[in-house]
Amino acid sequence: MKKRFKNILAFVFLGGIMATSGVVIAIPGITPDGMMNNDMTFTQTGTPADNFADEQRIQFCGQNDTAKSNRYITEYDIPTACTQPLAITSDVSGDIWFMEGNTGQVAHFDVSSENFSEFENPFWPEAGRSMMWGMDYASDHSIWYTDDSFDSIWKFSIDSQQYQRINFPYTDGAVMSSTGQPVALPQKLEIDGSKIIVNDFTGNKITIFDATGNPQEASSVDILSPVRQSVTGAFTQDSDSNIWYTNWIPEKNGVLIKFAQENYTRDTSLLSVEDRQNVNALRYMDNVRLPSAISTINGIVADNNDIIWLADTASSNFYSFNPLNRLFTQYVTSPVPQSAFGNHTGAVTTTPLSRPYWMNLGDAGQIIFNEHAANRIGVFHPTTEKLVEYSVPSKNPTWADCDDATDCGLAQVFDFTVVGDKVWFTEWAANRIGVLDMSIPPTVDVELDSRFVFYNETGTTVNLEVSSLPTLSEFSSLSPSPTAADFTVIGDSTSPNINIELPADLSQSSLGINQTLNIPISIKAIGPIPSGQYKVLVGVQADDVAVSQFFTLLVAR
Repeated sequence: MKKRFKNILAFVFLGGIMATSGVVIAIPGITPDGMMNNDMTFTQTGTPADNFADEQRIQFCGQNDTAKSNRYITEYDIPTACTQPLAITSDVSGDIWFMEGNTGQVAHFDVSSENFSEFENPFWPEAGRSMMWGMDYASDHSIWYTDDSFDSIWKFSIDSQQYQRINFPYTDGAVMSSTGQPVALPQKLEIDGSKIIVNDFTGNKITIFDATGNPQEASSVDILSPVRQSVTGAFTQDSDSNIWYTNWIPEKNGVLIKFAQENYTRDTSLLSVEDRQNVNALRYMDNVRLPSAISTINGIVADNNDIIWLADTASSNFYSFNPLNRLFTQYVTSPVPQSAFGNHTGAVTTTPLSRPYWMNLGDAGQIIFNEHAANRIGVFHPTTEKLVEYSVPSKNPTWADCDDATDCGLAQVFDFTVVGDKVWFTEWAANRIGVLDMSIPPTVDVELDSRFVFYNETGTTVNLEVSSLPTLSEFSSLSPSPTAADFTVIGDSTSPNINIELPADLSQSSLGINQTLNIPISIKAIGPIPSGQYKVLVGVQADDVAVSQFFTLLVAR
């Protein structure tokens, strides 16, 4: 299969590629080969930046500045230039491992010493580049990861510092290349005991490898997806080891799939690998059609109550699915801060989208996701329905309409891992890793006077209580010292016909330590709202964090 065709597939399928405003915000899986011309200059530096023309290096390698931090997030510069870090995971000691897509190397970050180690891959081709989306740590002290450019999964032994590569299998029913050949794109990866589970994004399947023995002789079984020649999205496992994932076709609808893995394993355990492959896996699947508003599901995670959460990268929405009543609930992130999309030349003509990408579960049951086009990490608390969104300090201005502005753009946060109350993430277009400390409370908090509100056609009002934390003074050692909280009132809803009116005189305000302010929020219709339940989000944006809470608007006709 030609690399050019595979790049086109990545461009078409991976959500978050092009903002509807026309501003390019991300090109995951695409190297700049097709963007080069004979007039470009290649100054040799002896670093991975040599894979890019001089004119492209700021965009793909990051700016020549230093790591940044704010009250909640600390960043670290990777010693080697232009590594393009992507997949990230942690080991049993809590140290961090991540992939460098522009070097093919595994890298290690010692959390205690804050030192990096990078391990050369002797099998990596010169000038090779890839997007490594999935990575996990195995109990034998090894790191496994996916490689979409070379249709592989890799094992890196930490003790011996040796790499081993496994060819990824192709199957019928996959998205087909221009020559009629099936296309594979191994994406997310999870170690489950002696098994390695990988979704084949364009290969129309989940592949399960046997991780025992010699990796290069590992057997595998393909679980073919029900919608042929569709995207097979990332996956999660519930408490009964059922594998949940999505099948969808771009700009069309899709399905959420529950694969009864334990039943399948029980019924096929005595069969050979060849015979097991012939078993019809569809008998072990339960499919639910996705709501029509969903078009690009990437992230997925099962919470502690086996509720399934989904991130729609083609929008600002995320969803929950309750397997008991088989109902979806739609949520929305807060408005994208202007620092992420810029609009300094007026090129952004539509409402910017936050594009939630991957999802994970925190120790306290939080749903954590990267808001790719908002340059934020979102932390949603299902019990209280509070959403806290943390801004990433670094911004690459070449990925937004920034003109000459410096505090503008995207770091391209494509992956993250959760270790206790820390969220570690990579910055693909800034050559950094960062860590969010969720234990640091935001300078402000919000509370609604009602979580369920009946719609009134003449207008509905809810009261938002904004308070600065009484413990704010305990963090006086932080820089800058949080002696006050300046904030802007924000809001959004899951229906375009629900208008949130904020009092003009209170839209921007400030609170001292241990102060409280009550703000009335008016909800009115600007078009027909069908009967049903809608989630409305109201809150505040303060310093580098947005804190909001949902209420349910009940509409009865």
